[in-house]
Amino acid sequence: MATRGKITIRTLLARKREGERFSMLTCYDYSTARLIEAAGIDSILVGDTYGEVCLGYGSTLPVTLDHLVTVTAGVRRGAPTAYLVGDMPFLSYQVSIEEAIRSAGKFMVEGGCDCVKAEVDRRHLPTVEAMSAASIPVMAHLGLRPQAVNQIGGYLAQGKKASEAKRIIEDAKMMEDAGAVALLLEAVPTEVAGVIAESTALPVIGCVSGPRCDGQVVVLHDMLGYSAGHPPRSIKPYANLHDQLIEAFQAYAADVAQGAFPLAEKSISLDADQWRELSRQLAPHKRTTE
Repeated sequence: MATRGKITIRTLLARKREGERFSMLTCYDYSTARLIEAAGIDSILVGDTYGEVCLGYGSTLPVTLDHLVTVTAGVRRGAPTAYLVGDMPFLSYQVSIEEAIRSAGKFMVEGGCDCVKAEVDRRHLPTVEAMSAASIPVMAHLGLRPQAVNQIGGYLAQGKKASEAKRIIEDAKMMEDAGAVALLLEAVPTEVAGVIAESTALPVIGCVSGPRCDGQVVVLHDMLGYSAGHPPRSIKPYANLHDQLIEAFQAYAADVAQGAFPLAEKSISLDADQWRELSRQLAPHKRTTE
């Protein structure tokens, strides 16, 4: 693959104007980030789903800012040219505007991300405006907001009623006016996503929101087939690493049990002279029998 330049928000804006779709994947480690970079994926989201797929939590709520900043810095080192988005975790931006700016600044400086994503609606407009005024690029996450899962009673599609859909469409316009640089729509009807994507100059990324968005994001573990949970029905599995990894682990365990790994000829060995010298030095310590 030819070396590419840095993907920036200008790149994504140009893609939208030219009608070109772009890809985004979640990522949580340096090694995987290198593979995503090599594959030419445009954008990476270090999502708070890290808490679910990597730490085993039942929701995203326990993830801390320090968790994600550390992970984001590793992903940045692995994917230097991708457009990197850091996911603002629960209570890192809701407590106060000052705390939101401080948290987002930490993400930008220490994590090296190009943008921060926050789950918002019109009630968060002052926060988005203040972060934008502080030169912090914000991706506004609308629709299903997983951090509000306990408030809404589950991971439920949003905007299925006309009144709810209208409110999301209005919120999207408000976020654009507040200075957001991009929008992410999660679990909203295709028609709603289409109206928003067609009415805004901002790049619109869809997450289980149909094909009319400018870009798409999926959780890496879902598309590779080794998520611990049940991926949304619209997710296309591009691999089945669940079975492949289990088979590899079983083969390794069997080789160890049978003495087939490691192979002596591929192990570290002393040369003949050093082995003789070591044997000589050890000789006085050997137990002798009369």
